[in-house]
Amino acid sequence: MIYREIQNTPVPALGFGTFKLRDDTCRRQVLQALEVGYRHIDTARIYDNEKQVGSALAETDVAREEFFLTSKIWVEELEPANVHRSCETSLRLLGTDYLDLYLIHWPSDRYPLDATLEAMSELREQGKIRHLGVSNFPPSYFERACGLAPVFTNQVEYHPLLGQDRLLELARAHNVLFTAYSPLAQGAVLKEPVLNEIGAKHGKNAAQVAIHWLLQQDGVAAIPRTGSEENLRGNFDVFDFELDADDNEQIARLPKNVRTINPAFAPDWEDDDT
Repeated sequence: MIYREIQNTPVPALGFGTFKLRDDTCRRQVLQALEVGYRHIDTARIYDNEKQVGSALAETDVAREEFFLTSKIWVEELEPANVHRSCETSLRLLGTDYLDLYLIHWPSDRYPLDATLEAMSELREQGKIRHLGVSNFPPSYFERACGLAPVFTNQVEYHPLLGQDRLLELARAHNVLFTAYSPLAQGAVLKEPVLNEIGAKHGKNAAQVAIHWLLQQDGVAAIPRTGSEENLRGNFDVFDFELDADDNEQIARLPKNVRTINPAFAPDWEDDDT
């Protein structure tokens, strides 16, 4: 496992995402992830699986202080009183006294960002969260958030088929972790011939190439999700090879416009903060 040192906090660069995992599949996969060696678990209120994640955390032999736990507040709960209420619900369902990281799941112009971040800062002062951050924030929103609070991460879709150069630049400038969700583009990378060819060259598959490509980048973490134990183990087996210059050049030439998560309320991803 490799770690990112962000704001004096070590974070496992490879985490396990739980988006779309429900019921006992979620509990089983989180438990297996911890057994395999994942030490970074990501969930959210809107996933409706925090109870199952909590069940796995209660079953595991891994001590609470040994893993990094993230949850998120939904876009309709950003009013300050609801921020506190939602966090309390997450803590109860997860069966923990604190979250390592609590994120605004999506930006919203319906609620003042400064008030939401102030409420999250209060949670931090109370010891209920260790760090606060954002998710799905394009450049202008992200810059504003960094000016209002100690943002720890911006979690966005990022993979070999989607470029995020400007956000990466900003994250590094602000010493903010850049967390890549959907690192396999909801399976699209598995069909990409270039990634499969590179994988064959190294005795790996396209998913492992995509995850390794992310983890080789400074300040980037990745949180792949899978409902398969085989893929869960495969996604963790990405630390024993290196992509060479030719591999990286081929990946750089791939189209970078495949966005798989873009709900109707999503922000303008092409916004310009200059």
